[in-house]
Amino acid sequence: MPRLPIERRPLTVSERAVLEHILAADFAGAYELRGQLDRTDVVALWGPGSVSVDLRVREPVRYAAMPSELVPVDAHVHDQHGEYIGELLVWTDKGASLAALEYAWITDGMPESLPPTDQVLVSVR
Repeated sequence: MPRLPIERRPLTVSERAVLEHILAADFAGAYELRGQLDRTDVVALWGPGSVSVDLRVREPVRYAAMPSELVPVDAHVHDQHGEYIGELLVWTDKGASLAALEYAWITDGMPESLPPTDQVLVSVR
């Protein structure tokens, strides 16, 4: 799906909350990624109505040492009844700065908003 560039904007309250929740996990590079949040903007949507977004960190950036572009955290999303409905993925780039927040869902319809953090179970891989 092609990205839809948007006018650069700050993280919304829900985007920030989800990122803080995921990056609170204890993994190599988490401290540096948490430190980037105040300088992180949204620069594109993953499609019309998508809650998945591309991110860009403003300079100066304190890069995290990451072995891959995917943050090593499982962030499983459950509905209010405890049913698994998807997962959140945090992507990095260039060795590493925050690059994307992806909501991968398994439901019939695309989510219209990010889940509240109390519906996201986070564990380090």
